[in-house]
Order: sequence, then structure tokens, then C-alpha cells
Amino acid sequence: MKETLLVVEDDRELNKLLVTTLERRGYKVLSATHGKEALQTAYQSHPDLIILDIMMPDIDGWQTCKRLREMSDVPIVMLTAKAEESDVIQGFSLGADDYVKKPFSLKELEMRIRAVLKRAQREKDEVTAVYEDETLRIDLERKHAFRRGEMLHLTPTEFRLLGSLVQRKGCVIPHRELLAEVWGEGYLDATACLSLYIRYLREKLEDDPGEPQYIRTKWGIGYWFEPAVVDRTRTGLQR
Repeated sequence: MKETLLVVEDDRELNKLLVTTLERRGYKVLSATHGKEALQTAYQSHPDLIILDIMMPDIDGWQTCKRLREMSDVPIVMLTAKAEESDVIQGFSLGADDYVKKPFSLKELEMRIRAVLKRAQREKDEVTAVYEDETLRIDLERKHAFRRGEMLHLTPTEFRLLGSLVQRKGCVIPHRELLAEVWGEGYLDATACLSLYIRYLREKLEDDPGEPQYIRTKWGIGYWFEPAVVDRTRTGLQR
């Protein structure tokens, strides 16, 4: 079955080019030229992935992404002429799955689309897993996390990161491996972004983010999720 893509781009010529190119690649493609139309189309059609421009009239890409995340976890690839680290971090914090900087090659965009769709499908196919202790309950299939019975509001990126850690609880995962799993192969050197998201998770999960009991650090190497019942005989592991 063909995957359905929604192209949201206010430049009508570029929009038409993207639609034509992606249809030739075998996708079913819908299009919108502004944020309101994008939200309406996404709500009605439930696309498998959204390609979302940032600089648009009425509702810009930031706000559109935020509103999409309120109703769906559909993968979002953002198109932007701005690719400063702060812009990338803002997009990921709102729930974007990947970034493509303008000007871009159609081949690069197609590769990013395939990678994000593959990752999303892999997440759907993963074995159902629930982590639970007296404080936390993390349901990896339903993508819900609770702390002392209260639901935690995690962005899709935060949950992907948490899921990667929980699935291999007790094992140190290197920085580059986490970056590849959560953000993709194009972000293997974005350790500052990874560190920022680890801090976001600690602020939501930990009683004292400065003295984390769940998400721990192996300095210079990576991070690991420590279950509530731990083996304290291990050596070489530090907070």
C-alpha cells in the first residue's frame, strides 16, 4: 500500500515540484500551501508523513508543528532556510522528526523521507514493553509515561530517546548510537542536542534532576537507564 505524504509549502512552484517528484517515486501525495489548510488536511486524511515548511503566512511552521503534535504523532520533516542549532533544537522540541535545509536536492529529501518512514515503522513493529516501578510507568507501545500516576507530557523526540534507553535498561548506549536511533544518521555529531534532551527528560522523570536516579551518565561515552532495583556492584559507572 502506498504511503501518503502531505507537502506543506507556500511557494506554489516548489510545492508542485515536490508533489510531482514524490508521486513519481510511488507515494500518494497531498498538498497544502498554509498552516490552516495543512491542519485540516492532516485531520481529515491522516498522512503517513508531513513535509512542513517553516516560513509561511498566517500560521508558520513552528505553530503548525505544535498543533499537529496535539492531535497526532505523524512523522514531520521540516523544510527551512534557517539551520542554526537553536532553530533545529526548537523544531525538535516541538516534535519534528528531521530537518532539511533549503536549498536541498530532491534526492536528499527523498532519502530523509525514507529514513523517517522506516524508523516510524520500526517503532510500530517493536515488541510491546512496559517498564514499571513504584514511581514510573512507561508504556512503549502506547507511548505513555506516568510519574506517580500523573501522565508526563513528552514530545515524540523525548519519548523516542526514553524508549531507546528503557529498551536497553542497565546498558550504556554510546552518544552516536543514541543520536542515530533518535534523530537519524545525519545527526551523529549533535551531542549538544542529545545532552539538552537528556536534561529535558531528567526534569520530567527525576525527583532531583541534578542527582538523577534513572537516566545516568557514563562520562564521555553515553547514557543508560537505571531500573529502580539496581545492582550496585558495577564499577566504572558515574552519575
